Amino acid sequence: MKSLQWIIDTVYRNPRARLSRFRRFGGYLEYKKMLAGEAAMENYAERLPPVQSFDYGYPVFFLTGQKYFHQTLYCIRSLSLVTGKRLRITIVDDGSFDSGLISRVNRQLPGAAVITREAIDQQLNELLPAEIFPHLRSRREVYPHLRKLTDVHTISSVSDWKLVLDSDMLFWREPLEIINWLENADRPVYMTDCAECYGYSRESMEALTGYGVPLKLNVGVIGLNSASIDWEQVDYWIGKLEQTQGTSYFLEQALTAMLIGTKPSLVLPARTYQVNPAAGEPDKECILRHYVDLSKKDYFNRAWRKL
Repeated sequence: MKSLQWIIDTVYRNPRARLSRFRRFGGYLEYKKMLAGEAAMENYAERLPPVQSFDYGYPVFFLTGQKYFHQTLYCIRSLSLVTGKRLRITIVDDGSFDSGLISRVNRQLPGAAVITREAIDQQLNELLPAEIFPHLRSRREVYPHLRKLTDVHTISSVSDWKLVLDSDMLFWREPLEIINWLENADRPVYMTDCAECYGYSRESMEALTGYGVPLKLNVGVIGLNSASIDWEQVDYWIGKLEQTQGTSYFLEQALTAMLIGTKPSLVLPARTYQVNPAAGEPDKECILRHYVDLSKKDYFNRAWRKL
């Protein structure tokens, strides 16, 4: 016999949530059109020209997998089109890679490093064992965004400074601020969000850290020093935040803001590094656009085609 909760979810909550989502994107037909746009983007990504990765290029990291690899390709392709700089691309498996996707990386991103799930599991068991970091490891299993911290920043690399880029972004002009940072990284770098999205109260975050946290930090572009991360502290923060305020989709963004705190940082200008950009504004007036929330409609219907 099905539980009452299952009946409520099936008959009421899930349909209501879908209807609300349709309305936010302009109705059912507009939502379906957006999904068709993403399907076309995914199909065409197979034909994108390869982008070569170089051992001594500017290092960029992407956490990606089966669901998002087409977006990763477009982000990398857009960056390669606006800069003459060589890139050193590291692809970090979000847990969904298989031999076919690895072959595709080798074909479309020749020379790129692929950090596989097996290698990640080994490094986490050595550096962040579950018996010492219970909150960090258990939350990572069900909240993939956390892997942008745990999986990327435990990778051995030439430099302790690592720049992680989200896949759902497109570059429209050369990101000189980012290039200059990569040439001489000495402080964190991040984007400014269109609204503050931490999932937890600023007061609770600052009470745990003992210092302030940045306003409206967005992790679409995030550069951190791996060696400076106190993992025991991060594990403690997760436990306390979730104990008092529950789980949040924005946990990784909140933790990153807490790690950066009041440290001197490079804050990318919001006017040219846009989060959730409005449709209709000229692309070339921006350097980078991060297509989150409602801007995904413009991203899937139009923006990728302009490349």
